[in-house]
Amino acid sequence: MRISSRDARAALLGVLLLLTAACAPDPGPGDEGDGRGAARAEVRPPAPGTAFDYQLGGAYPPPEGVRAVARDRTAEPAAGLYNVCYVNAFQTQPDEAVDWWHENHPELLLRDADGEPVVDEDWDEPLLDISSQSKRTALLGIVGPWIDACAEDGYDAVEPDNLDSFTRSEGLLTADHAVAFARLLTDRAHAKGLAVAQKNTAELLPARARTGFDFAVAEECARYEECGEFADAYDGRVFDVEYRERDFAAGCRTWGARVSMTLRDLDVLPAGEPGYVHRVC
Repeated sequence: MRISSRDARAALLGVLLLLTAACAPDPGPGDEGDGRGAARAEVRPPAPGTAFDYQLGGAYPPPEGVRAVARDRTAEPAAGLYNVCYVNAFQTQPDEAVDWWHENHPELLLRDADGEPVVDEDWDEPLLDISSQSKRTALLGIVGPWIDACAEDGYDAVEPDNLDSFTRSEGLLTADHAVAFARLLTDRAHAKGLAVAQKNTAELLPARARTGFDFAVAEECARYEECGEFADAYDGRVFDVEYRERDFAAGCRTWGARVSMTLRDLDVLPAGEPGYVHRVC
């Protein structure tokens, strides 16, 4: 994802917020993760059973019958639908975005013992360093304004991606680090009236009270036999994206009454592109 001029403004705002926070009284131990005192204004999770489309590869007019979409934070929300704003919160985006982080915030990239960035090799995305309260606070100064912009643009919810980055961190990050940063993100989003999705990471479902997530966006929960866990945790407020026909068919048979199942092509291409696939149960 490209770093836009809005991102630059957001980063500047983040620095100003950090300077303000530095002058504020210490909130005391434990306040980082419990969310007490955070505003929760008009947060509206999606209704169970809402037909869903995953449009991260590019925005396009939603197919007939679709009532909810997820789009990248740089795209406009779809008029009249429930809109989920995608934010890559635990890793960088690839390509030019990596350069932006290296140039502006190299200290917030997770590094191994040799000082080299730890990279998600599947997507060529360096991991962000959420290993300490100070690092998490600094990262919130950057990611937080992105979440604010989702609310300002008219989104209903935010999807912070790569919650499971700790599993690719070469042991440098833990589940507790992920939960602590997730709570900062949910408190920020709730203060702006946005619901927040847990993205994948079924192993953190038992920590839901600590993370504060309101619903889930799962990829291939049918393939990995996790749909029941997500459905139970979020009372059916689950958007699942399957990428294989046989998993989608099995998911519809087993979970279609409780989970919003969507079949998409692996590249989540816009409608009209060769290879585009979209189906719902």
